[in-house]
Amino acid sequence: MSVTLAISLFIVPLLLLLLNHKRCSTKKTKLPPSPYKLPVIGNLHQLSPPPHRSLHALSQKYGPIMHLQLGYRSAIIISSPDLAQEVFKTHDLVFANRPSLMIANKLFYNFEDVAFTPYGDYWRQARKICVLHLLSSKRVQSFGAIREDEVELMIKKVSRNTSLEPVNLTMLLNSLTANTISRVSLGNYLEEGLSNKLCKLVEELSALFETSHLEDYFPYLEWVNAFNGVNEKMNNWFRDWDGFLDQVINDHVVRGVGSQNSINADLVDVLLSLQKDQDSSLSLTMNNIKAIITDMFAAGTDTSFILLDWVMVELMRSPKAMKEVQDEIRCIIEEKTKIKESDIAQMAYLKAVIKETLRLHPPAPLLVPHESMKEATIRGYRVPAKTMIMVNAWTIGRDKKSWEKPEEFRPERFLNSTIDFKGNDFQFIPFGSGRRICPGIQFAMAGVELALANLLCRFDWRLPDDMKAEELDMTEAPGITVRRMSNLLVIATAHQSCVC
Repeated sequence: MSVTLAISLFIVPLLLLLLNHKRCSTKKTKLPPSPYKLPVIGNLHQLSPPPHRSLHALSQKYGPIMHLQLGYRSAIIISSPDLAQEVFKTHDLVFANRPSLMIANKLFYNFEDVAFTPYGDYWRQARKICVLHLLSSKRVQSFGAIREDEVELMIKKVSRNTSLEPVNLTMLLNSLTANTISRVSLGNYLEEGLSNKLCKLVEELSALFETSHLEDYFPYLEWVNAFNGVNEKMNNWFRDWDGFLDQVINDHVVRGVGSQNSINADLVDVLLSLQKDQDSSLSLTMNNIKAIITDMFAAGTDTSFILLDWVMVELMRSPKAMKEVQDEIRCIIEEKTKIKESDIAQMAYLKAVIKETLRLHPPAPLLVPHESMKEATIRGYRVPAKTMIMVNAWTIGRDKKSWEKPEEFRPERFLNSTIDFKGNDFQFIPFGSGRRICPGIQFAMAGVELALANLLCRFDWRLPDDMKAEELDMTEAPGITVRRMSNLLVIATAHQSCVC
């Protein structure tokens, strides 16, 4: 009896200790809070378009870090600056991967681009090429003449309609960004027929990204795309796009590839020159080149056009800000005959208007999703390996702890402020942060600032038919990038004292 009692006195406390340790371990490694899940589909039924808004609503209830089960995918949603800092800085390497998405695999040559490719040696070398040879300060400056030329063509189109009938500014801005990217990437030689084909292909690419792809959430439903027309649309687009790029690349080869250091070299010239470079650390295949070019069109066209459109809409809704930015530009330009990019460097309020628009309307509100390469812990919660990480930049830009009256359009908040969009201020990350931050920020801003400075300097703007600013449709269209559903129709009146 005494032996039994002794054993009991030893074993029972040991079991209690082990049980308590297990509870503590479980508590320390539990997943973040989550809404109620349904069998099979998980939380998919709780996501309604646009997803950044439905995720915002869920985060208000379940917190700034939230776990969702999206079919077979496990996802963590991040909705606050401090948690974004943990993802992009504290655990930057762990979350540097990209989830495998069907559309990216198909349209970007089996992940041979930069934006969607998995983290690893290829990504490091491909990004290095983009940063050093395609998107460097020197290269961006070399495209200045193209930007100025395309802006001038847009201004002439607006001038033909001044005070007569509404200008479809949305379409003009879309054409401006597409044409600029086309000339920068492919050169000035495109004939009108080929140029029209390019615009159509870029438009179709945006539409494909707006399509929901079931197999990303239910791999066993891959066969459905063979019947709902999705596969056919993607295959047709890829065949036409690949053929188009073949023609462009062959034309470059026939006329001779310029030096990558030539001021007249376009991006195809640069990539083909690097392909021939025996000292290059990355042996570029033709698919590598095509995928990187596709990246430029997918990322560079939509986002810049969307930002320009949102800026003009917000200014139409805010006459005070419109007057402030126009007065600034016209005062700096004075009697000059041309707006130079060096002039724009002085336009603090214009830059504040752009930043405030990016805060309220980040073109890609959920950024490009990340994926954990191994298990990690954020705020005491477990994040398993292979978990998709979605950072809601739209919600972060409206964080009440970071921004006073966050729903209001107030460019003044960025005057005399060091807050910038280069990835170091986690309350403002429209282009992402960390090692997977968008490498084309400088390229995008150069085009956006020049276009806006010219539009706001040369014309006064009003809405047609005595339309009130509050009647403007602010509905967001679905897609990985978020444009307005409606086109912006405005009346432009030439400003007589602005001779630029």
